[in-house]
Amino acid sequence: MARKPKRDLTVDEQLARGPMDLPFLMLVLLLLGIGLIMMFSASYATAYYNDGDPLIYITRQAMFAGVGVAAMYVVSKINYQTFRWMAPIALVGSIFLLILIYTPLGVEHGGARRWLRLGIEFQPSEFAKISVILFFAARLCKRDTEKHKRYKNRSFFGRFYNLLDRIGFIELLPYMVILGIVAGLVVFQTHLSGALLILAGGASVLFAAGIHLGWFAAGGVVVLLMGLVVIALNPYMLARIQLWQGTWEDLAYQTRQALIAMGSGGLLGRGLGNSMQKMLYIPEPENDFVFPIVVEELGFLGGLLVLTLFALLILRGYWLALHARDKFGALTVVGIITLFAVQVFLNIGVVTNLIPNTGISLPFFSYGGTALMIQLAEMGMVLSISRQIRAPKND
Repeated sequence: MARKPKRDLTVDEQLARGPMDLPFLMLVLLLLGIGLIMMFSASYATAYYNDGDPLIYITRQAMFAGVGVAAMYVVSKINYQTFRWMAPIALVGSIFLLILIYTPLGVEHGGARRWLRLGIEFQPSEFAKISVILFFAARLCKRDTEKHKRYKNRSFFGRFYNLLDRIGFIELLPYMVILGIVAGLVVFQTHLSGALLILAGGASVLFAAGIHLGWFAAGGVVVLLMGLVVIALNPYMLARIQLWQGTWEDLAYQTRQALIAMGSGGLLGRGLGNSMQKMLYIPEPENDFVFPIVVEELGFLGGLLVLTLFALLILRGYWLALHARDKFGALTVVGIITLFAVQVFLNIGVVTNLIPNTGISLPFFSYGGTALMIQLAEMGMVLSISRQIRAPKND
């Protein structure tokens, strides 16, 4: 029986089969491996005393990590041009999920209503972050080829519209509306840090697309003023600011214990697994405050190594953005890597008391299955874009 001739691969399929960027992949896997080890060490005592099973957190996290790595590989094999037409669907879907939080499906923890229970419990803001980046990248990659609508200058409306168009306001308006809706929904969930991450991801794509710097200065002032108003009207956020501004005795208990943990680690640390502060001194050390346990056990040098790996991953990501095949790929990588970098900065800033406690997790280290899977899927998007770096440029 004659064999059927093999189907020739399309150009898109050939491009998607290019080699992924190994340095970026190895940095992701290295940080993930260290993160799992340190999360296990940080959660051991809490899991034992609260649940009777010291392996409960690491078992779940390792399972989600395995699924996340598989998802990263699958996403890396997808031609990233697919993400362009998916972007509007993802944005609408994420806004719908954010609205569902205000229904009985929403779940509240620690005074903050940020979670949604649909079979599993997750934060819709994690989906909103990447959907905003993809939508902005998909729209702005065509910025240089779009024709601007013009009106005749004989009428006041025409002159006013053309003025707004010249200064870039008309172009920015839909992006400002989207950021206002998404970030506003997240702020009202008492999740200011999540809103800041969404704004940072969106702003980074706008900046990379060539939006005038003056708009970022104006937007920064507006965001700062609105943030101050939200904090002043929200007792939960205001209490955190007041604790941060206080003396050592006034500091939040969790922050004070985190500083003690990092200070007691010294240069080389107490040794892996030998943290004292994880013995129910720091509340939930497996979550936002996992980095102090890293420093306590591995010392200043161990903490510096982890931060260096994060820095190398971020720099490699921006290198991939500079060498991306087209503008959509470049903008997508810039947004994802900036989102990642800002999240790392906010977490380290909180645990070192540089900034007030914002309730932000450390990527690859903090406990949280859905967040970890989404982060790894985002890394898969970057790897998908890296597969086509050697292809001819297509702007």
